[in-house]
Amino acid sequence: MKVTFINPPQTSSKYKFIGVVAPPLGIAYMAAVLEENGINVSIIDASALEMTWEDLEAELKMAPPDVVAITALTPTISQALKSADITRKTCPDTVIVMGGYHPTFNYEEVLESDSVDVVVRGEGEYTMLDLVKTLENGGDLAEVKGIAFKDTVTPVRPPITDLDNLPFPARHLLPMDHYKLFNMKTNMSTMITTRGCPMQCSFCASAALHGPKLRLRSPKNVVDEMEHLVKDHNVGTIAFMDDTFTLRRKRVLEICEEIKKRDLDVLWGCTARVDTLSGDVIKQMREAGCIAMFMGVESADQQVLDEVNKNTSIAKIRSAFELSKKEKMRTIASVVLGMPGDTKESIKRTVKFVKELNPSYAVFSLATPYPGTRFYQQTLEKNLIKVKDWSKYTLISPILETMECSLEELKKMQNTAFRKFYLRPGYIFRQMQMDGPMLLKTIAAVIKEMI
Repeated sequence: MKVTFINPPQTSSKYKFIGVVAPPLGIAYMAAVLEENGINVSIIDASALEMTWEDLEAELKMAPPDVVAITALTPTISQALKSADITRKTCPDTVIVMGGYHPTFNYEEVLESDSVDVVVRGEGEYTMLDLVKTLENGGDLAEVKGIAFKDTVTPVRPPITDLDNLPFPARHLLPMDHYKLFNMKTNMSTMITTRGCPMQCSFCASAALHGPKLRLRSPKNVVDEMEHLVKDHNVGTIAFMDDTFTLRRKRVLEICEEIKKRDLDVLWGCTARVDTLSGDVIKQMREAGCIAMFMGVESADQQVLDEVNKNTSIAKIRSAFELSKKEKMRTIASVVLGMPGDTKESIKRTVKFVKELNPSYAVFSLATPYPGTRFYQQTLEKNLIKVKDWSKYTLISPILETMECSLEELKKMQNTAFRKFYLRPGYIFRQMQMDGPMLLKTIAAVIKEMI
């Protein structure tokens, strides 16, 4: 049986925020599991290859697969459904499967399409394997856990407990030389070392999908994959995409020690919670090659932080950025503007607060309620969602109005936040000394997003 995974073409440049095109690890993990079990697999990363709809159709015509599996996020669901339509027209006998965050939580909506036969709900590695084997053997789909089809929803498949047993993502099936940062091709790749998050911030779609239990890969397994990326794919920089890489201090230190023990020449960055950091941890991370941490600031309003279940404080946020500066660690502050409790003044205070923190970079997102999250349910019940077009759910377009701010005002305030942060002469001078051309490309990419 031949299975083809598709990452759909992205016809809207607005989805590629600040020019980032990253490897689709979800389908690469599933492809690896299928390959490990003797199934013929291919991946079409139409986004990275900048394929048109005609290109996709031609690719499918060349070798029609038995199963096509299409991945979808909320802002890319329309492209995913169009990919399914093209597949149905081109390969009428192919079984078409769709999975990812959006189909998991909105499977009924997705199955309204005549071009989608099955939706995979939740983590897909072993669900896809079970599904393909069942199709191959002519079995009963109702026996496959974690899927939905026609009028049938099967029981949820339990989360994968031993992540070390998963093969590394099938990157050999991906166009590794086409991934970009700031629209530049780089020798960078991404990794995931944990699944699940006990913090359960109300707006986090990843935590909603993977659940509250933290599941950890062993330090050895993590560094094995890092070494594989360096030696087999010539990767020089790795971005850890975990919900929170630093959640377990002891494990972080063990990973750092393993990297140093192997004398692995690779730079890396990660996600971090401000309340998990100490000077010693940051120092050890720096010595092991860490060059940047992506930290959730979200707001300067403690009430807003509490309402989204952030479980942190303004004081801890300040402390984490101060510790990072002492250790000369680059920081990226993630900020959310336009939460339901936000006012014009609170948004201005948040922007001022971020300038005081003076991170290396800042991302000012607009509050976006993704299906499956508690935040989505809360805002839906309060009738705060003003935009129903999923393609706008990019963190760039305003979706919610606040008591004081219209959608248009929120967009203007986001643009002002970017300008006030990045166009400070003192900031540009200091960052040019550290990052030089990279800073200029960042500013250019951010300004492009505002036009």
